[in-house]
Amino acid sequence: MTKYDESFKRSVVQEYLSGVVGYNKVGIKHGVNNATVRQWVESYLQHGGAGLRKKFSHYSAEFKRSVLERMQREQLSYRQVAILFDLRGGVGVVSAWKRQYDEGGLAALKPKPRGRAKKMTSPESPKPVPTQATDTRTLEDLRKENEYLRAEVAYLKKLGCLGSGQAAGGAEKTQAVTELRPTYPLACLLKAAGLSRSTFYYQAKTQLTSDKYAGLKASIRAVYEHHKGRYGYRRVTAQLRNEGITINHKAVQRLMQVLGLKSLARPKKYRSYRGNIDAYVPNVLQRQFQAAKPHQKWVTDVTEFNVQGTKLYLSPVMDLYNGEIVAYEMQRRPHFALVSQMLKKALSKLGPQDRPTLHSDQGWQYKMRTYRGQLAARGVTQSMSRKGNCLDNAAMESFFGTLKSEFFYLNRFESVEQLQAGIRHYIHYYNHQRIKLKLKGLSPVQYRTQALSP
Repeated sequence: MTKYDESFKRSVVQEYLSGVVGYNKVGIKHGVNNATVRQWVESYLQHGGAGLRKKFSHYSAEFKRSVLERMQREQLSYRQVAILFDLRGGVGVVSAWKRQYDEGGLAALKPKPRGRAKKMTSPESPKPVPTQATDTRTLEDLRKENEYLRAEVAYLKKLGCLGSGQAAGGAEKTQAVTELRPTYPLACLLKAAGLSRSTFYYQAKTQLTSDKYAGLKASIRAVYEHHKGRYGYRRVTAQLRNEGITINHKAVQRLMQVLGLKSLARPKKYRSYRGNIDAYVPNVLQRQFQAAKPHQKWVTDVTEFNVQGTKLYLSPVMDLYNGEIVAYEMQRRPHFALVSQMLKKALSKLGPQDRPTLHSDQGWQYKMRTYRGQLAARGVTQSMSRKGNCLDNAAMESFFGTLKSEFFYLNRFESVEQLQAGIRHYIHYYNHQRIKLKLKGLSPVQYRTQALSP
């Protein structure tokens, strides 16, 4: 395998983080596999510069078991565990540990001696074996020792992420202990760090008093973690203002950079292809994606998901007034029933006086006589994009991009049923909790409710 130094990895990561090109183009340019580039980027975002340095390749059996226990407890994937603990070998080494532990327990995780076996020497006269003292440690003593070892391993890894490889001072040790304190006992952490309690509390108090943004940083991190990394600095700023905190977006951007927080949602790419001009049904919408009131303009489309070779299709309807998902349907096959049942749910939400325009692409489902008859019976005006022109339905395409970048690509699914449950939860979150800047920092449902209230 080709070896890469830290400076080369850092240059590749910085080129990707500039936002100009993606994993594939960066990998082709530098002759590196795109999966390797992605691993370097995620290690850098999780551990900073330490994630790109040469890693310690010998791990104890206890450390391996603690990694596997945390993976099981928090339902993490192999890739997430490899990034979280900055493991050399990545996904492959975590998979090997899991297989060894399942087959042979803790004994199978112990490192094996390297090199050839030593040559046999002439037997020596046996020496008297001293009588070994009986191990009098109790189960409680062993548990305390195991608890300390786990805290020590976590502390050393945290300290490696915070520092630059030099001897850490009291401030760096205190910061590492403070961040690990919710997970491990303070006494174990102080013993591993070699800090006295008085020194720790003094340094902690000094850091709190010297950082005037400590409270604001905690609020920013809370908003970021509540929304699972989907918010960038603009939405975090809007959410803080909704909570009554007056703050400039530039200050939030700077503090998020200090905290190492960055939106996990991938930026959307512009496509300039306009396609042909002809259409089966006139393009009534004409890219006018703004609506003056609810149920005036709707858009719809179908998107596909793939879970371990099994596909799932989603057909939603979005109201352009506030971006709310009015109705949706999910099925494993793209039959006409997928769109027909979705349309029935959407039409049931209309009032007696509502006559919306429903826009879609030129999919075969939207040309069916039954579908067009349902629209005509309810007085709904049908509109279609021009052939091959996805920008005519940009609002719906934008929702699909947001759904996949903020939910589908960030999680691992074992079954289609698990994906379906996750999509239902995300759409409810999207309608009721996820704020939009163009809606004055409100969620779609909040915006509609506020507009309808007297």
